[in-house]
Amino acid sequence: MGAPHAFLTRSIRPPLNRLPLTPESMTGRITEDKRSLWQRIKRFAMTDVGALVRGLNADDIENMERVLLEADFGVPATMELVEALELGVRDGKLRNEADLREALVTRLATMLEAPGEPGAIARAVQGPTVVLVVGVNGVGKTTTVAKLAHRLRREGRSVLLAAADTYRAGAIAQLEIWAERLGIPCVSGSAGGDPAAVAFDAIGAAIARGADTVVVDTAGRLHTQEGLMEELRKVTRVIARRLPGAPHETLLVLDGTVGQNALQQGKLFSQAVTPTGIIVTKLDGSARGGAVTALRRELGLPIRFLGTGEELGDLEPFDPVRFAEGLLA
Repeated sequence: MGAPHAFLTRSIRPPLNRLPLTPESMTGRITEDKRSLWQRIKRFAMTDVGALVRGLNADDIENMERVLLEADFGVPATMELVEALELGVRDGKLRNEADLREALVTRLATMLEAPGEPGAIARAVQGPTVVLVVGVNGVGKTTTVAKLAHRLRREGRSVLLAAADTYRAGAIAQLEIWAERLGIPCVSGSAGGDPAAVAFDAIGAAIARGADTVVVDTAGRLHTQEGLMEELRKVTRVIARRLPGAPHETLLVLDGTVGQNALQQGKLFSQAVTPTGIIVTKLDGSARGGAVTALRRELGLPIRFLGTGEELGDLEPFDPVRFAEGLLA
Protein backbone atom coordinates (compact mmCIF):
# COMPACT_ATOMS: atom_id res chain seq x y z
CA MET A 1 0.00 0.00 0.00
CA GLY A 2 1.10 3.57 -0.67
CA ALA A 3 1.56 6.26 1.88
CA PRO A 4 -1.66 7.27 3.61
CA HIS A 5 -3.44 10.40 2.38
CA ALA A 6 -3.23 13.58 4.43
CA PHE A 7 -6.80 13.23 5.64
CA LEU A 8 -5.93 9.92 7.29
CA THR A 9 -3.11 11.51 9.27
CA ARG A 10 -4.94 14.67 10.24
CA SER A 11 -4.67 13.94 13.93
CA ILE A 12 -0.93 14.59 13.86
CA ARG A 13 -1.39 18.12 12.50
CA PRO A 14 -1.35 21.01 14.97
CA PRO A 15 -4.88 21.51 16.30
CA LEU A 16 -6.86 24.29 14.65
CA ASN A 17 -6.79 26.43 17.76
CA ARG A 18 -2.99 26.39 17.70
CA LEU A 19 -2.72 27.93 14.28
CA PRO A 20 -0.95 31.31 14.41
CA LEU A 21 -4.17 33.33 14.21
CA THR A 22 -4.59 36.82 15.58
CA PRO A 23 -7.83 38.28 16.94
CA GLU A 24 -8.09 40.18 13.68
CA SER A 25 -8.04 36.96 11.68
CA MET A 26 -10.77 35.49 13.83
CA THR A 27 -13.07 38.39 12.92
CA GLY A 28 -12.20 38.56 9.27
CA ARG A 29 -9.88 41.55 9.44
CA ILE A 30 -6.54 39.90 8.73
CA THR A 31 -6.50 40.52 4.99
CA GLU A 32 -7.70 42.92 2.35
CA ASP A 33 -8.11 40.04 -0.13
CA LYS A 34 -10.95 41.15 -2.42
CA ARG A 35 -11.54 37.77 -4.02
CA SER A 36 -14.81 36.00 -3.31
CA LEU A 37 -14.97 33.22 -0.76
CA TRP A 38 -15.36 30.66 -3.55
CA GLN A 39 -12.31 31.98 -5.41
CA ARG A 40 -10.22 31.69 -2.26
CA ILE A 41 -11.42 28.15 -1.50
CA LYS A 42 -10.74 27.04 -5.07
CA ARG A 43 -7.22 28.35 -4.84
CA PHE A 44 -6.35 25.63 -2.33
CA ALA A 45 -8.68 22.84 -3.45
CA MET A 46 -8.04 23.09 -7.20
CA THR A 47 -4.26 23.53 -7.34
CA ASP A 48 -2.17 22.79 -10.41
CA VAL A 49 -1.13 19.44 -8.95
CA GLY A 50 -4.76 18.37 -8.52
CA ALA A 51 -5.55 18.52 -4.81
CA LEU A 52 -8.89 16.80 -5.30
CA VAL A 53 -7.19 13.92 -7.11
CA ARG A 54 -4.16 13.39 -4.91
CA GLY A 55 -5.98 14.20 -1.68
CA LEU A 56 -5.92 17.37 0.40
CA ASN A 57 -2.59 17.63 2.17
CA ALA A 58 -1.95 19.37 5.48
CA ASP A 59 -1.09 22.69 3.84
CA ASP A 60 -4.26 22.63 1.72
CA ILE A 61 -6.38 21.95 4.78
CA GLU A 62 -4.78 24.58 6.98
CA ASN A 63 -5.09 27.18 4.22
CA MET A 64 -8.74 26.30 3.72
CA GLU A 65 -9.34 26.56 7.46
CA ARG A 66 -7.73 29.97 7.45
CA VAL A 67 -9.93 31.17 4.58
CA LEU A 68 -13.09 30.08 6.40
CA LEU A 69 -12.00 31.64 9.70
CA GLU A 70 -11.21 34.91 7.94
CA ALA A 71 -14.74 34.79 6.48
CA ASP A 72 -16.13 34.68 10.06
CA PHE A 73 -17.34 31.07 10.05
CA GLY A 74 -15.91 30.43 13.50
CA VAL A 75 -14.01 27.35 14.63
CA PRO A 76 -16.85 24.77 14.97
CA ALA A 77 -18.40 25.54 11.56
CA THR A 78 -14.96 25.65 9.94
CA MET A 79 -14.03 22.24 11.33
CA GLU A 80 -17.34 20.75 10.18
CA LEU A 81 -16.96 22.10 6.64
CA VAL A 82 -13.34 21.07 6.21
CA GLU A 83 -13.96 17.59 7.61
CA ALA A 84 -16.86 17.15 5.19
CA LEU A 85 -14.59 18.10 2.30
CA GLU A 86 -11.90 15.69 3.46
CA LEU A 87 -14.45 12.89 3.64
CA GLY A 88 -15.75 13.70 0.15
CA VAL A 89 -12.24 13.59 -1.29
CA ARG A 90 -11.46 10.34 0.52
CA ASP A 91 -14.61 8.70 -0.80
CA GLY A 92 -13.89 9.87 -4.33
CA LYS A 93 -17.07 11.98 -4.51
CA LEU A 94 -15.28 15.28 -5.11
CA ARG A 95 -13.43 15.11 -8.41
CA ASN A 96 -13.82 18.56 -9.92
CA GLU A 97 -14.81 22.15 -9.27
CA ALA A 98 -18.54 21.52 -9.71
CA ASP A 99 -18.46 18.63 -7.21
CA LEU A 100 -16.64 20.77 -4.65
CA ARG A 101 -19.01 23.71 -4.95
CA GLU A 102 -22.11 21.50 -4.78
CA ALA A 103 -20.78 19.74 -1.68
CA LEU A 104 -20.09 23.04 0.05
CA VAL A 105 -23.50 24.48 -0.82
CA THR A 106 -25.24 21.33 0.42
CA ARG A 107 -23.30 21.21 3.68
CA LEU A 108 -23.76 24.93 4.35
CA ALA A 109 -27.50 24.77 3.65
CA THR A 110 -27.83 21.83 6.03
CA MET A 111 -25.96 23.70 8.75
CA LEU A 112 -28.18 26.76 8.26
CA GLU A 113 -31.55 25.00 8.14
CA ALA A 114 -34.00 25.27 11.03
CA PRO A 115 -37.54 24.03 11.65
CA GLY A 116 -40.45 26.24 10.67
CA GLU A 117 -40.93 29.05 8.18
CA PRO A 118 -38.35 31.81 8.84
CA GLY A 119 -40.56 34.68 7.68
CA ALA A 120 -43.69 33.60 9.57
CA ILE A 121 -44.22 35.75 12.67
CA ALA A 122 -46.26 34.03 15.38
CA ARG A 123 -49.89 34.96 15.96
CA ALA A 124 -51.40 35.01 19.44
CA VAL A 125 -54.43 32.80 20.00
CA GLN A 126 -56.14 35.63 21.84
CA GLY A 127 -55.34 39.34 22.02
CA PRO A 128 -52.53 41.12 20.22
CA THR A 129 -49.31 39.40 19.25
CA VAL A 130 -46.27 40.96 20.95
CA VAL A 131 -42.93 40.95 19.12
CA LEU A 132 -39.96 42.03 21.25
CA VAL A 133 -36.89 43.20 19.33
CA VAL A 134 -33.53 43.27 21.14
CA GLY A 135 -29.90 43.98 20.28
CA VAL A 136 -27.11 46.46 20.94
CA ASN A 137 -27.03 50.02 19.65
CA GLY A 138 -25.59 50.37 16.18
CA VAL A 139 -26.84 47.11 14.70
CA GLY A 140 -29.79 48.74 12.95
CA LYS A 141 -32.37 47.59 15.49
CA THR A 142 -34.79 50.51 15.28
CA THR A 143 -34.71 50.50 11.48
CA THR A 144 -35.29 46.75 11.58
CA VAL A 145 -38.37 47.32 13.76
CA ALA A 146 -39.73 49.64 11.06
CA LYS A 147 -38.94 47.11 8.32
CA LEU A 148 -40.68 44.38 10.28
CA ALA A 149 -43.74 46.57 10.82
CA HIS A 150 -43.82 47.34 7.09
CA ARG A 151 -43.66 43.65 6.26
CA LEU A 152 -46.43 42.77 8.73
CA ARG A 153 -48.68 45.50 7.35
CA ARG A 154 -48.20 44.11 3.85
CA GLU A 155 -49.39 40.77 5.23
CA GLY A 156 -52.60 42.46 6.33
CA ARG A 157 -51.82 42.82 10.01
CA SER A 158 -52.63 45.96 12.00
CA VAL A 159 -49.46 47.03 13.76
CA LEU A 160 -48.65 49.31 16.68
CA LEU A 161 -45.08 50.29 17.59
CA ALA A 162 -43.70 50.71 21.10
CA ALA A 163 -40.68 53.01 21.51
CA ALA A 164 -39.28 51.34 24.62
CA ASP A 165 -35.69 52.39 23.98
CA THR A 166 -36.03 55.21 26.49
CA TYR A 167 -32.27 55.32 27.06
CA ARG A 168 -31.81 57.30 23.83
CA ALA A 169 -34.11 60.18 23.01
CA GLY A 170 -32.93 59.82 19.42
CA ALA A 171 -34.28 56.29 19.25
CA ILE A 172 -37.73 57.44 20.36
CA ALA A 173 -37.77 60.21 17.75
CA GLN A 174 -36.48 57.84 15.07
CA LEU A 175 -39.23 55.30 15.68
CA GLU A 176 -41.89 58.01 15.80
CA ILE A 177 -40.72 59.24 12.38
CA TRP A 178 -40.88 55.69 10.99
CA ALA A 179 -44.37 55.24 12.46
CA GLU A 180 -45.56 58.47 10.82
CA ARG A 181 -44.06 57.39 7.51
CA LEU A 182 -45.78 54.00 7.77
CA GLY A 183 -49.07 55.52 8.94
CA ILE A 184 -49.25 53.42 12.08
CA PRO A 185 -49.58 54.37 15.77
CA CYS A 186 -46.60 54.54 18.08
CA VAL A 187 -46.66 54.53 21.88
CA SER A 188 -43.65 56.21 23.46
CA GLY A 189 -42.56 57.60 26.81
CA SER A 190 -40.17 60.27 27.90
CA ALA A 191 -36.41 59.90 27.54
CA GLY A 192 -35.03 58.16 30.62
CA GLY A 193 -38.43 56.73 31.52
CA ASP A 194 -39.35 53.16 32.36
CA PRO A 195 -39.23 51.02 29.19
CA ALA A 196 -41.38 48.32 30.79
CA ALA A 197 -44.11 50.91 31.35
CA VAL A 198 -43.99 51.86 27.66
CA ALA A 199 -44.40 48.20 26.65
CA PHE A 200 -47.26 47.81 29.15
CA ASP A 201 -49.05 50.89 27.81
CA ALA A 202 -48.52 49.81 24.20
CA ILE A 203 -50.28 46.50 24.77
CA GLY A 204 -53.19 48.34 26.37
CA ALA A 205 -53.34 50.72 23.41
CA ALA A 206 -53.29 47.83 20.96
CA ILE A 207 -56.22 46.19 22.74
CA ALA A 208 -58.16 49.47 22.78
CA ARG A 209 -57.47 50.18 19.09
CA GLY A 210 -57.99 46.61 17.92
CA ALA A 211 -54.41 46.28 16.64
CA ASP A 212 -53.36 42.64 16.30
CA THR A 213 -49.58 43.09 16.57
CA VAL A 214 -47.31 45.14 18.83
CA VAL A 215 -43.63 45.48 17.88
CA VAL A 216 -41.51 46.65 20.82
CA ASP A 217 -38.18 48.40 20.26
CA THR A 218 -35.86 48.08 23.28
CA ALA A 219 -32.72 49.76 24.57
CA GLY A 220 -29.41 48.57 23.19
CA ARG A 221 -26.61 49.78 25.40
CA LEU A 222 -23.43 47.73 25.45
CA HIS A 223 -24.21 44.07 26.00
CA THR A 224 -21.61 43.94 28.78
CA GLN A 225 -23.70 46.24 30.94
CA GLU A 226 -25.66 44.12 33.39
CA GLY A 227 -28.15 46.95 33.91
CA LEU A 228 -29.39 46.58 30.35
CA MET A 229 -29.87 42.84 30.71
CA GLU A 230 -31.85 43.27 33.92
CA GLU A 231 -33.92 45.95 32.20
CA LEU A 232 -34.75 43.51 29.40
CA ARG A 233 -35.73 40.86 31.93
CA LYS A 234 -38.07 43.36 33.57
CA VAL A 235 -39.63 44.34 30.22
CA THR A 236 -40.27 40.67 29.47
CA ARG A 237 -41.82 40.06 32.91
CA VAL A 238 -44.11 43.10 32.63
CA ILE A 239 -45.23 42.11 29.13
CA ALA A 240 -46.05 38.60 30.37
CA ARG A 241 -48.07 39.99 33.28
CA ARG A 242 -50.00 42.36 31.02
CA LEU A 243 -50.68 39.67 28.41
CA PRO A 244 -50.18 36.02 29.42
CA GLY A 245 -48.14 34.14 26.85
CA ALA A 246 -46.40 37.26 25.57
CA PRO A 247 -43.95 38.09 24.15
CA HIS A 248 -44.82 35.68 21.37
CA GLU A 249 -41.61 36.42 19.48
CA THR A 250 -38.28 37.75 20.73
CA LEU A 251 -36.08 38.61 17.78
CA LEU A 252 -32.37 39.24 18.34
CA VAL A 253 -30.80 41.70 15.89
CA LEU A 254 -27.10 41.17 15.20
CA ASP A 255 -24.67 42.97 12.89
CA GLY A 256 -23.26 40.53 10.33
CA THR A 257 -20.08 42.58 9.84
CA VAL A 258 -18.63 42.25 13.36
CA GLY A 259 -17.72 38.58 13.29
CA GLN A 260 -17.18 36.80 16.59
CA ASN A 261 -18.36 39.83 18.55
CA ALA A 262 -21.89 39.20 17.24
CA LEU A 263 -21.67 35.67 18.57
CA GLN A 264 -20.69 36.94 22.02
CA GLN A 265 -23.57 39.42 21.95
CA GLY A 266 -25.97 36.63 21.05
CA LYS A 267 -24.82 34.49 23.95
CA LEU A 268 -25.24 37.29 26.48
CA PHE A 269 -28.67 38.37 25.24
CA SER A 270 -29.79 34.75 25.36
CA GLN A 271 -29.01 34.74 29.08
CA ALA A 272 -31.42 37.65 29.63
CA VAL A 273 -34.27 36.77 27.28
CA THR A 274 -35.39 33.76 25.26
CA PRO A 275 -34.88 34.61 21.59
CA THR A 276 -37.07 32.87 19.03
CA GLY A 277 -34.80 33.82 16.18
CA ILE A 278 -32.09 36.06 14.77
CA ILE A 279 -32.20 38.93 12.31
CA VAL A 280 -28.79 39.55 10.73
CA THR A 281 -28.31 43.10 9.46
CA LYS A 282 -25.92 44.90 7.11
CA LEU A 283 -25.65 42.02 4.67
CA ASP A 284 -25.70 44.31 1.66
CA GLY A 285 -22.64 42.87 -0.01
CA SER A 286 -19.99 44.23 2.34
CA ALA A 287 -20.30 41.68 5.13
CA ARG A 288 -18.51 38.36 5.29
CA GLY A 289 -21.43 35.98 5.30
CA GLY A 290 -19.70 33.25 7.24
CA ALA A 291 -20.86 35.00 10.41
CA VAL A 292 -24.41 33.87 9.64
CA THR A 293 -23.27 30.24 9.68
CA ALA A 294 -21.39 30.73 12.94
CA LEU A 295 -24.44 32.34 14.59
CA ARG A 296 -26.76 29.53 13.51
CA ARG A 297 -24.25 26.82 14.40
CA GLU A 298 -23.17 28.10 17.80
CA LEU A 299 -26.26 29.86 19.18
CA GLY A 300 -28.66 27.15 18.07
CA LEU A 301 -31.23 29.78 17.04
CA PRO A 302 -32.93 29.98 13.65
CA ILE A 303 -31.95 32.77 11.29
CA ARG A 304 -35.29 34.44 10.57
CA PHE A 305 -34.50 37.46 8.41
CA LEU A 306 -31.60 39.19 6.68
CA GLY A 307 -31.32 42.97 6.49
CA THR A 308 -29.86 43.76 3.09
CA GLY A 309 -30.16 47.56 2.83
CA GLU A 310 -31.68 50.73 4.23
CA GLU A 311 -35.07 50.69 2.49
CA LEU A 312 -38.24 49.42 4.17
CA GLY A 313 -38.41 46.44 1.84
CA ASP A 314 -34.84 45.35 2.58
CA LEU A 315 -35.79 42.62 5.05
CA GLU A 316 -35.74 39.15 3.52
CA PRO A 317 -36.92 35.89 5.07
CA PHE A 318 -33.90 33.65 5.38
CA ASP A 319 -33.48 30.97 2.71
CA PRO A 320 -30.56 28.65 3.63
CA VAL A 321 -30.05 27.22 0.13
CA ARG A 322 -30.18 30.61 -1.55
CA PHE A 323 -27.84 32.04 1.06
CA ALA A 324 -25.34 29.21 0.66
CA GLU A 325 -25.40 29.55 -3.11
CA GLY A 326 -24.89 33.30 -2.85
CA LEU A 327 -22.01 32.86 -0.43
CA LEU A 328 -20.24 30.65 -2.97
CA ALA A 329 -21.31 32.56 -6.07
